[in-house]
Amino acid sequence: MGNILRNLDWSVLTDALFNAVPVLICITLHECAHGYVALKLGDTTARDMGRLSLNPFKHFDFMGFVMMAFLGFGWAKPVPIDMRRFRHPKRDMAVSAAAGPLCNVLITVVLLFLCGLLTPFLYRPGKAVFYLYLTVQQTAYLSLAFAVFNIIPIPPLDGSKVLYSVIPENAYWKLMRYERYGMILLLVLVVTGVLSGPLNSAVSFLFTRLLFIAQWGSDLINLIIR
Repeated sequence: MGNILRNLDWSVLTDALFNAVPVLICITLHECAHGYVALKLGDTTARDMGRLSLNPFKHFDFMGFVMMAFLGFGWAKPVPIDMRRFRHPKRDMAVSAAAGPLCNVLITVVLLFLCGLLTPFLYRPGKAVFYLYLTVQQTAYLSLAFAVFNIIPIPPLDGSKVLYSVIPENAYWKLMRYERYGMILLLVLVVTGVLSGPLNSAVSFLFTRLLFIAQWGSDLINLIIR
């Protein structure tokens, strides 16, 4: 038994544990962005149900969290939105839906800049800054992954609500009837690797292109500490 345990690849589990806090940050701010924008557009449902909260467990979905921690792609417990309270239901629903991924992109930008600010301190004695840097960097990456995953136009992801806002009313409501089956499809596509491969490539490509923001932070802090 001892030999079996020693031969197991524990890196998968340790990576998932390391991802836990970054995932909670990403999903919490993502869902709060949905609810806040919906509130500004006239729908108080999220606020009334206590979902405009920075408590991550208000937005916690077990399966989505596990998927995000282990595979880098997952989901949170959706913030409730009542389209009937919007002045322009389809348009405002699209805006509310887009707020989540846009928030995640903003998180990535801010955290990459912070990574740049931390860079000059990585080589000083002690490992606290190093581990902080790794956590910030991983949160930035997972936030971008969460944004990319959510813009896929498959119900119930945010991309579907944005896309459907430009199609005829009858077609919109017909497609929304199948929203509950979309998550099953997504789960199969990600677990089998059909979707996760292209998504990982897309996220890596975008993340690499955004690294110039970290360079800005590094250049700024080097000017300050000289």
